Amino acid sequence: MSDEPVEVAEDEERPAPAMDPEVRARRDAALRLVRKYGDPMLRSRALEIDRFDERLVDEARRMGQLMHDSLGIGLAATQVGTMHRVLVYRIESGAPVAALVNPEIEWRSKDEEIAEEGCLSLPGVHVDVERPVHVRVNGLDEHGDRLTIEASGLEARVIQHEIDHLDGVLILDRAPRGQRKEAMKILRERLAREEQRQAA
Repeated sequence: MSDEPVEVAEDEERPAPAMDPEVRARRDAALRLVRKYGDPMLRSRALEIDRFDERLVDEARRMGQLMHDSLGIGLAATQVGTMHRVLVYRIESGAPVAALVNPEIEWRSKDEEIAEEGCLSLPGVHVDVERPVHVRVNGLDEHGDRLTIEASGLEARVIQHEIDHLDGVLILDRAPRGQRKEAMKILRERLAREEQRQAA
C-alpha cells in the first residue's frame, strides 16, 4: 500500500515539494470547487442514478478532471455538490479514470489493514483507518454497462473511502478517538483562519 493518504497527494498543512506554478494554480482552483468539512452535503446519502445520458457521462468526465487537477486519487459526487451515487478514481498516474455508478460492496475480506487516509474535503487531516484488504464491488459505468470490480490494496481502500462519502460517512467516523479529536482541532483552527481572512 502506498504511503500517500487516500485522495490527497499533498495539502497546505504539510510541507510540499516544489510544484510547477501552473500545476499549483490548477490544483488551488480545483480545491475551491470541493465541498469542505461542515458542508451538510458531506453528511447526506446520495441518490441512486436511474438515468444514463450524456449529462451523466459529462458529470463523470468533469469529476475525473477535477480529481486530476486537485492531485487526488478518488472523488465522490457529494464532494462536488451533486447528490448522485457516482464516484471516480485513478490509482496509477496516466491510467484512465474509472467511474462507478450506484456502487455496492458485495463482499469484503476478513483480512483488514490500517493505513493513513486523507481527504480533499478535510484539508490538513490525516488519520488511520482500518478497512478490508479485498472487496468485490458491483455497479455500473457512466454509460449504464454493468461492472464487477475485484479490488485489493490501495484500489480497495479508495473505492471504500468514496462509497463512504456517498453514504455520508467521513474518515473522522472511522478514526481512532485520539486522532479524531486532533483532527477536529485542526479543522476548527482552519475554519477560524478562513473566517479571519474573509473578515480582513
